[in-house]
Amino acid sequence: MQTINIHDAKTHLSRLVEQAVQGESFVIAKAGKPLVKVSALDAPRASQMQRLGFLTGKITVPDDFDRMGAGEIEVLFGGDESIGE
Repeated sequence: MQTINIHDAKTHLSRLVEQAVQGESFVIAKAGKPLVKVSALDAPRASQMQRLGFLTGKITVPDDFDRMGAGEIEVLFGGDESIGE
């Protein structure tokens, strides 16, 4: 694994990051003392990520979805005010 002085790392950061992306990790050192290791992340590529809308056309939402269970909710939370008197 390559060790790079911090000054050189700043000067050649773009090239070094590209090397890390290609799998060539490196260490950044200051005054000869290793400080950090730089390596590629295991993040999914854009082609691997699922996009929103992948169920389009496969499911339907009822027109009354936002009102479903309204009667039961009213009874549970605001129904008969005479209860508890």
